[in-house]
Amino acid sequence: MRFRAKIVDLACLNHFSRIINTIAKLAKTCILRLTVCKLYFILSDKVANGGASMWCELSQGNFFNEFQMEGVAAEHNEIYLELVPENLSRALKTAQSAKAVKIKLTNKHCPCLRVAVELPSLSSSSRIVTHDIPVGVIPRRMWNDFREPSVPDFDVSIYLPVLKTMKSVVERMKNLSNFIVIEANLSGEMNLKIETHLVSVTTHFKDLGNPPWASEDGCQSSAQGRDLESMAEACIDIKKLQQLLAGQQVNPTKALCNIVHKRIVHFILLHEEVSLQYFIPAVA
Repeated sequence: MRFRAKIVDLACLNHFSRIINTIAKLAKTCILRLTVCKLYFILSDKVANGGASMWCELSQGNFFNEFQMEGVAAEHNEIYLELVPENLSRALKTAQSAKAVKIKLTNKHCPCLRVAVELPSLSSSSRIVTHDIPVGVIPRRMWNDFREPSVPDFDVSIYLPVLKTMKSVVERMKNLSNFIVIEANLSGEMNLKIETHLVSVTTHFKDLGNPPWASEDGCQSSAQGRDLESMAEACIDIKKLQQLLAGQQVNPTKALCNIVHKRIVHFILLHEEVSLQYFIPAVA
């Protein structure tokens, strides 16, 4: 099992660093899945226990100048590692003006991701700062626990408003309640609502647009044939929503939300070479 990679381009490095920052805000620990073409960051708190789950995938070719890996076996050419994303985020913070960053899987005393940051220096020799990030190697028999979550059969899918605006609304509402109701319909309308016995606050968004999800294989979501005005809603933990909005540095070109009535809210943030999915279960 081997893995080594190198980033030389500063723009790619900073973009990668921002994605790791976002993930660190959403997950205390996560699984890093490495394949020949892609990297995945996976958080699978069991949704049944009220935990959020995350699936972020990036194409390695858009970030790394060199990328070599050998998986557990020829027919299972993948590596699954458990790590604390905050540690990786910290290591990359030292790399903001680096000439190059190398990442390598090592095993001295325990398995580690070694992040070697080559910094520019005034002399001819460069300075190298090394961070060893402990990782756990996930055995092959447990890989199935970290498969891509299936997209639920949603009632409404809608584009999100400007995330900065949404973030400031949610931050104000967070002081009033631990829970927020998100409701939306197929006419591009979405409301964020707080209801307590003392106060009821609603913010309305209009003309957001609904994605054209007519799927190619002929299977349709429960949104088909639904009354365009009727709202699907879910009450969720406001802290989990705020974490997503506050930590968001992916700068998506598209951001949308699928709601399964009273069951789950599924967010999708898309940027050319990155997709981040985040699932927040509804509370009863």
